[in-house]
Amino acid sequence: MSKIISVHSFRGGTGKSNITANLAATIARYGHRVGIVDTDIQSPGIHVVFGFDEEMMDLCLNDYLWGRCDIEETAYDVSSVLKDVAHKDSAIYLIPSSLNLGEITKVIRDGYDVGLLHDGFQELIDKLNLDYLFIDTHPGLNEETLLSITISDTLIIILRPDRQDFQGTAVTVDIARQLEVPEMLLVVNKALSNLDFTALQEQMESSYNALVAGILPLCEEVAQLASSDIFCLRYPKHPLSQIVEAIAKQILT
Repeated sequence: MSKIISVHSFRGGTGKSNITANLAATIARYGHRVGIVDTDIQSPGIHVVFGFDEEMMDLCLNDYLWGRCDIEETAYDVSSVLKDVAHKDSAIYLIPSSLNLGEITKVIRDGYDVGLLHDGFQELIDKLNLDYLFIDTHPGLNEETLLSITISDTLIIILRPDRQDFQGTAVTVDIARQLEVPEMLLVVNKALSNLDFTALQEQMESSYNALVAGILPLCEEVAQLASSDIFCLRYPKHPLSQIVEAIAKQILT
């Protein structure tokens, strides 16, 4: 059985796309076939972590949504990022959204048939024989986000230890419960090293009545990498990479 995992944050700037890329790569490394769809169509970005730019995208998610192609035609095999750590069955497919200003403007102005996304996700799973499909969502709540949450087997909510994130996350958690998401995990990112991580975890789990899968520290090495690579593959022994691996194992169970 394939598993759909939506990664969401109520506000931007939480590191959602980087965390999505690192979790997907970690799971693929174990010998799984993984897809990643960038549904943040208004401000796409996860392609950067995989070394993609506009010139490398013949087709993208926008083309599928406008009826120009089948969704599997927008999937790019980026398994090469795994290099020598790949299992013989490992595979990663990236479905990017367009960086073209005209395409982004068209989405903002005209919208699109969100129902196509539901069909497209299932087609990707079937055509690419995926074990896991990650959906990198648009921050906040809109029709596309609600669809992604509704069809997810696991919803991962990224938040920072910040009051604005706390309030927005409470809204997302409440909606996810109303939509009866089977599994919900919280991941706290960019936590200052002087915080008591154990107390922070207890506070989050008490406030949201949800499991905190991991707390990622604010890390200078991540900032220095500047989304130019997948951190966990570049620095597999780093403490942050070990936390990401622990989160990935919770997804796999």
